[in-house]
Amino acid sequence: MPAADLSVPPATDGPLLGGTANRGLVIRVGHTVRRPAAPYRAATHALLAHLAAVGFDGAPRILGADATTDTLTYIDGRAATPPLGEEMLTDAALVGIADLLRRYHQAVASFDPAGYRWPRRLPARFTAGLVSHNDVYPANFIFRGGRAVALIDFDLAGPGSAIWDLAAAARYWCPLRDERDISDSRLGGSIRRFRLLLDAYGLAAAQRREVAEAIIANHDWDCAVIAEGVRAGHAGFIDAWNENGGTMIRARRWCEAHQGELAAAVA
Repeated sequence: MPAADLSVPPATDGPLLGGTANRGLVIRVGHTVRRPAAPYRAATHALLAHLAAVGFDGAPRILGADATTDTLTYIDGRAATPPLGEEMLTDAALVGIADLLRRYHQAVASFDPAGYRWPRRLPARFTAGLVSHNDVYPANFIFRGGRAVALIDFDLAGPGSAIWDLAAAARYWCPLRDERDISDSRLGGSIRRFRLLLDAYGLAAAQRREVAEAIIANHDWDCAVIAEGVRAGHAGFIDAWNENGGTMIRARRWCEAHQGELAAAVA
């Protein structure tokens, strides 16, 4: 990651957009980001330290921590928060997302997750030991010049698989949902873009089938995370469900109805 030019003052300090669990609590201060300490911070810190040690430039660095707050590097660029810019919706941008995920998975493959407590478990079928990001929601991607350059918010990272991250990326970025809920240039291209995402990542045939088979399980896992937050009375999760619950219900129905097409797309 290029070093920040500390002689140039940052453009804007203050709360950063996006986020659900930490909505309004992630603050930019100069060339740093301050965010609330997560329950599994020891695991997350070890993961980010490993990524830094192996030279992966697509994640923030831990700069410091106290009892309540983590301080990380600020990554220049634009988070993919709504409304998404057209440069984030192109086929080239989707190829860049696949490339970033592949580089992350290659970098994390040598990290040993044993000995740490991790957050919410994934279905055993899609847990292969590799620590996946598990929250490749658009707002957790940083773009520069129309290309995804970094992943942020590793709070849900834990033992999983590349398959799981790609299933989530497909759901959000192709996107795999009812067409009445797609109002941008991706309308009508979901299946084609699903194939493009996996082609760009370079998966073997058997793994491509697994991604198609993971789509609904991934959707249900995401919904369970939100439902847990709603039951706990967390305002961010309540708002997320009120804003997107209908879209998520329709998305699951769409994925069920198009399972055959998804499987054919990766054959």
